[in-house]
Amino acid sequence: MDKLPWIILSAGDNVAVATAAIAPGSTVAGIETREKIDPGHKVAIADIPLGAAVVKYGQAIGRTTADVKAGDHVHSHNLHFENDRLAATANSAPEMATSEDRARTFMGYRRADGRAATRNYIGIIASVNCSTTVCRAIADEANRTILPHYEGIDGFVPIVHDQGCGMSSTGDGMNVLHRTLAGYTRHVNFGGVLMIGLGCEVNQLTLYGQSGAGASKRHFNIQDAGGSRRAVERAMGMLREIAADVGKETRVPMSIGEIIIGLQCGGSDGFSGITANPALGVAADLLAAAGGTAILSETSEIYGAEHLLRSRAVNDEVANKLDEKIAWWEDYVALHGASLDNNPSPGNKRGGLTTILEKSLGAVAKGGRSPLTAVYGYAERVTAPGLVFMDTPGYDPVSATGQVAGGANMIAFTTGRGSCFGCRPAPSLKLSSNSALYASMEEDMDIDCGTIATGDATISGKGREIFELIVDTASGKKTKSELFGYGDNEFVPWHLGATL
Repeated sequence: MDKLPWIILSAGDNVAVATAAIAPGSTVAGIETREKIDPGHKVAIADIPLGAAVVKYGQAIGRTTADVKAGDHVHSHNLHFENDRLAATANSAPEMATSEDRARTFMGYRRADGRAATRNYIGIIASVNCSTTVCRAIADEANRTILPHYEGIDGFVPIVHDQGCGMSSTGDGMNVLHRTLAGYTRHVNFGGVLMIGLGCEVNQLTLYGQSGAGASKRHFNIQDAGGSRRAVERAMGMLREIAADVGKETRVPMSIGEIIIGLQCGGSDGFSGITANPALGVAADLLAAAGGTAILSETSEIYGAEHLLRSRAVNDEVANKLDEKIAWWEDYVALHGASLDNNPSPGNKRGGLTTILEKSLGAVAKGGRSPLTAVYGYAERVTAPGLVFMDTPGYDPVSATGQVAGGANMIAFTTGRGSCFGCRPAPSLKLSSNSALYASMEEDMDIDCGTIATGDATISGKGREIFELIVDTASGKKTKSELFGYGDNEFVPWHLGATL
């Protein structure tokens, strides 16, 4: 039987999604198309009157701005955002995990405090923008002169940013920056850390503990070292001592229940919620069943689907915390004269996504079907197992930075348009939502999920493929992003508060 070039995602939907280009006059679900429908885009499978809800995934994604006839292309020209929610249906069970799944192990690094690492980096962390250049120079010199002597060290990573001064020493901005940097200084994938300040900044090194407090954690100011060049020379001496300690680490077997993975999507398209996101959701369910942790984030990109996530909360406290995050975002965007529906980018819309409701319904699929066990603020330390939620913006580098600061030792990133990303010290897997993207950017994509749309793979089967790659990557297999060298420039803490 020939494969159909379209799919209906739920019995209650009044649109179908094209999985391949559909010519005018083609038959879709018994109706004749009235115009060309591009892959990832929607076609009406029933008449939809002006002002009526357009339904996809069994949920409203907006209302029509004109009468839509069966066979019409449904997109920005005849569909707009309306803050509708349809009742959440009963939650289906998560992907079934076997006893073998739960008993799986990976080869990781056991830190002195008992935590499990998937990589063994040494971090060079800037406390302020003013020490960025010196941190990069230190990392470059260490990678050139020290790294060749230690096969067990993955590299020296500069963690630099544009904050740390010209800001209030109190309030949300400073609290978020401090929490984020503190999360990186203690990140399990950093076997050692050297933090570099300038000396006169608002974000003082004293906020992060005393210099020399541990053999593998040090810090100093450039001004105290006698300038930039002398700071590099001083750092080399410290890093040789740190490397001598960190380089002794070896991988040992440990439970996959110690994997903490951040779930991300960027450059989404009309296939993202059909292929890559639900497949990643299956992998997240399997990991959660084995005692691991999956962090769903991007609050502005679950907007419109938060009621579905809320219905899976393990108790009222967790559900209410999610409600509070949504309410804060509604106030936040209103304060700046914006709307959460401004979120779908031009690339998202070219890929077939029309409203934030539609984008969010697909984005939530990354979280699978496991119960929601906890809700965290940005960059807060994640301690609960299972599926958890962290409040972050939808902007990928900012969101992933918060997840890593919270303890994610891996990232899984779905994309439909071709986002390029890395997030050292956490390895980042890239999952393409369509096969055309995988074929054109194969050196950036780790898995092709587009085979789900063509009928050559199932969501469950592809989810297990992702699960296996998560385990292999945690054990040391390099991701495409790591092989290219991504990860030094994607550290972007959430910037809140006034610049003074």
